[in-house]
Amino acid sequence: MRLLVTGGAGFIGSNFVHQTVRERPDTQVTVLDALTYAGDRASLDPVAEAIRLVHGDVADRELVDGLVGEADAVVHFAAESHNDNSLNDPSPFVRTNVEGTFSLLEAVRRHDVRYHHISTDEVYGDLELDDPAKFTPQTPYNPSSPYSATKAASDLLVRAWVRSFGVRATISNCSNNYGPFQHVEKFIPRQITNIIDGVRPKLYGTGANVRDWIHVSDHNDAVWTILERGRIGETYLIGADGEQSNKDVVALICELMGQGPDAYDLVSDRPGHDLRYAIDASKLRDELGWRPRFTTFRDGLVDTIEWYRANEAWWRPRKAATEARYAQLGR
Repeated sequence: MRLLVTGGAGFIGSNFVHQTVRERPDTQVTVLDALTYAGDRASLDPVAEAIRLVHGDVADRELVDGLVGEADAVVHFAAESHNDNSLNDPSPFVRTNVEGTFSLLEAVRRHDVRYHHISTDEVYGDLELDDPAKFTPQTPYNPSSPYSATKAASDLLVRAWVRSFGVRATISNCSNNYGPFQHVEKFIPRQITNIIDGVRPKLYGTGANVRDWIHVSDHNDAVWTILERGRIGETYLIGADGEQSNKDVVALICELMGQGPDAYDLVSDRPGHDLRYAIDASKLRDELGWRPRFTTFRDGLVDTIEWYRANEAWWRPRKAATEARYAQLGR
């Protein structure tokens, strides 16, 4: 297979590329990445000889058309994804998440190339903390930030191109990922690297907000399952039953890293902070037979902490600038 991976130098995308090179060595991988602050060549250094990396913008229609024309399939990870940044300046989110998806859809339509679209559970909005319900493929969209609104728009474009033009596409909406190569601005790696630096972790508000966590390797294994066996036009939700409050996550990180259970500081909450996400992945499990490798959040977190301890050279150059931005926000 000749595979085009957009956003392949970002967190989830780079892990997907590593996994593909390791487990499917006959796959020819081309990565398209704008190499903004969230995408880094260093994340692909271990597989650099096995792939082709193209530095470019997913919204560049001429570039995208040429790359898609050389591919058998496209997996679209490229996205602006940080909620705080979308509140500060939504424009990059519209360009990458909406215009970029449009350029890819037009290219795969023109060349009749299989397309898989990576999305987020945040398109569904949030759930009440005491609500037993979970998101399903039938849950109405209710995005609450510029980030999630642009991702919702991109999902709807894919569905329209499937129905209107017969594009061979599938969509996956995933819960919160964690694991190697995640930018230190994100919740879990920020707390891990703070403790490594002797700094107390930071927790938004009271920490009651709940997220449904999945290790990035399990997410990417599910993506390959959908790419190979998913039904065209279908949406699959990817989750590993990893619901945890932010407070419990920080407490577990502290425990696993030899700190006291309350060795963290509370900071001002984020505007519009969603209360709870929870994924019902039964369609993916029942229809395609997928199961996660990390069956407990603790096991996945141990693996993640070990990676950040062993790979300080990767995250250290990003840490100071990230903390400076958070300091300006009082978080």
